[in-house]
Amino acid sequence: MSHDEPAGGDPLAPPAAADDRVLLTVGGLEKNFGTNRVVDGVDFEVRRGEVVVLIGPSGSGKTTVLRCLNGLEIADAGRVAFDGGPAIDFGRRVSKADRRALRDRSAMVFQHHNLFPHRTVLQNVVEGPVHAHGVGRGEAVARAEALLARVGLGEKRNAYPFELSGGQQQRLGIVRALALQPDLLLFDEPTSALDPELVGEVLAVLKELAEEGWTMVIVTHELSFARKVADEVLFFDRGAIVERGTPGELFTRPQHERTRRFVDSILRPLED
Repeated sequence: MSHDEPAGGDPLAPPAAADDRVLLTVGGLEKNFGTNRVVDGVDFEVRRGEVVVLIGPSGSGKTTVLRCLNGLEIADAGRVAFDGGPAIDFGRRVSKADRRALRDRSAMVFQHHNLFPHRTVLQNVVEGPVHAHGVGRGEAVARAEALLARVGLGEKRNAYPFELSGGQQQRLGIVRALALQPDLLLFDEPTSALDPELVGEVLAVLKELAEEGWTMVIVTHELSFARKVADEVLFFDRGAIVERGTPGELFTRPQHERTRRFVDSILRPLED
């Protein structure tokens, strides 16, 4: 994978983009687990620099959509295309090259960190750029150290994951994704496994990334956070997008009763 170097050499800056053109197009995405259809005809677009948030009840297909975008799951039907280029068509045989193409354009931050327990903080960040993208080790180390410093983990470079708090482990997961310099960042409920007092430090990093123009698709139940950072919110239920709109539209004037009940169940207790 090759990206333009971020302006000023800042490794936390998003890949350079000339405009806000459509980066990702998803069309007719379907995924079945046995006889259970978990993703049912999902269509959406993401423009460069945009933050799209997926919300909905557990089991509504949000995480499976992310995993299909990153090649961790192979959809049964539908298409995914980057930058208006040739689409990967899941209706035909998907090759290893197709899966690699998805992973070259996106990076995933998982709910439960998925760190290498036997590697140090620095090694966890360096491995991906070196082995997956062929970055020289010296460059990868310099990039990793700069990123770790930016998220307050510079002094932990030689620590192991078990020596970090949950919030620090998740920040490390974010750094590991950023080190790949992807066009698209995918977050799967990045705060749901954290103790409540640690949620804020991770959300602060995500908010900074949004302000800096990173393109992100985020699955979250943190609706108050989504209201601050999302350009578009997609409400999922039973594998399909029931409603979509800006946070102002979806959270204050939902058009579907199912959306209204879900939003009220989360936001109303927070506002009482």
